[in-house]
Amino acid sequence: MIVGVVKEIKADEYRTALLPAGVAALVEDGHTVLVEQDAGLASGFDDHEYEQAGAKVIDDGADVWKQSDLVVKVKEPQPAEVEMIRDGQVVFCFFHFAANVDLLHKCLTRNVTTVAYETLSDERGRLSLLTPMSEIAGRMSVQAGAKCLEKFAGGKGILLGGPTGVMPAKVVILGGGVVGSNAARTAAGLGADVVIMDINLERLRYLDEVMAANVRTVYCDRDTVERFAVEADLLIGAVLLPGRRSPVLVTRELVGRMQPGSVIVDVCVDQGGCIETSRPTTHHEPTYVVDEVVHYGVANIPGIVPRTSSPALCNATGPYVRQLALLGADGFAKLDTGHAAAINTKDKHIVNEALKETVGEI
Repeated sequence: MIVGVVKEIKADEYRTALLPAGVAALVEDGHTVLVEQDAGLASGFDDHEYEQAGAKVIDDGADVWKQSDLVVKVKEPQPAEVEMIRDGQVVFCFFHFAANVDLLHKCLTRNVTTVAYETLSDERGRLSLLTPMSEIAGRMSVQAGAKCLEKFAGGKGILLGGPTGVMPAKVVILGGGVVGSNAARTAAGLGADVVIMDINLERLRYLDEVMAANVRTVYCDRDTVERFAVEADLLIGAVLLPGRRSPVLVTRELVGRMQPGSVIVDVCVDQGGCIETSRPTTHHEPTYVVDEVVHYGVANIPGIVPRTSSPALCNATGPYVRQLALLGADGFAKLDTGHAAAINTKDKHIVNEALKETVGEI
C-alpha cells in the first residue's frame, strides 16, 4: 500500500502524523511511504530523517494526496484538502464529525473511508488515540486559563494559587475523564481550589482517592453546575461522549450570571462544546468575551507543542497505522468492535452508530 503523510495546514497546527520510526516500520512491512516536504519539521524531524527511514519526500502535498491509498493526518481535512481526496481513499485522522456536519457531507460526497482517531477504542473500551492528546489538552487548559485570568487579558487579575494570607482561585471542571483529571492535577499543583464534577460515581470515588487535598469531587447535575459555575474564577469544559456532540451543560443565561472577568476554557469545543456560548478559536486569536466572561475556545490545543504532542500521538497511532496499511479498512474493522467503531464513513454511508444517532441518516 502507498501511505501518505501531508503537512498540516489547519491554522496553528504544527503536529505531524508519523515520525521517522513509524515510516521505518511501514517500509519494513513492505509499504511505500510518501511524506510531504517539511511535514515533520516543527516536531523536530527534518526531511533527511524521513528519507533515512525509507520515505520518499514529496515537494507538493497535492501529489501526496493524488498518489496515496491511505493518508495519515492529525487534524480533519481542511476545505482545500477535501478537494484533493480521491474516491475510495482511506483517511486516518481526527474528524469530530458530530460538530462538523458540513465536513461529513463533503466526505460522503467524495466517497472516502474515514477512520477517526477519536472513536477508536482498545480492548478495554478506552479511547486510546484520544487519550494522549486529552492529557496534554487538560494540562494546557489550566495554563491557558491562568493566563486569561490576568488583568491584561481581560480576566479578574488573580493568580490560581494565592500566596500566604490570600484565597486561591476557584477552578471548576466539568467532566472527570482524561481531560478533566489532568486539568485538576495541574490546577491543584498550582495551588487552586479545585472542584471536579462528573455523573459517574465510581469515577468520582476514584478521583477522590487519587487527587490532592485541594481537589473536591461533586456529582454533576443542573443545580450543582449552576451553583459552582457562578462562583468559578476558571470554568473548564471537559465533557466527552464518543462520536456524539458534547451536551450543553452551561447555558448562555448561566454564563450571564458568572462573575465579570471569570474565564471559560471549553476543551470539548471540537465536539461542539459544553458551554452554549462556546465557539472554535485559534491560537493566534484564542479568546473572545461574552457577558464580561472571557472565553477560550481553541480547538487544537496540543497543536502548538508539537515536540511533545507529536511523539505522544504517534506512539499511540503507530500500531494502528500499520494495521490499516496491512489489512485495509475492511480487515481493520473486522479485528474487533473498537476497531470497527473507528470507521465513521464508508461507501458514502455513515457506519459509526454513535455518529449516525447524532446526525441521522444523510
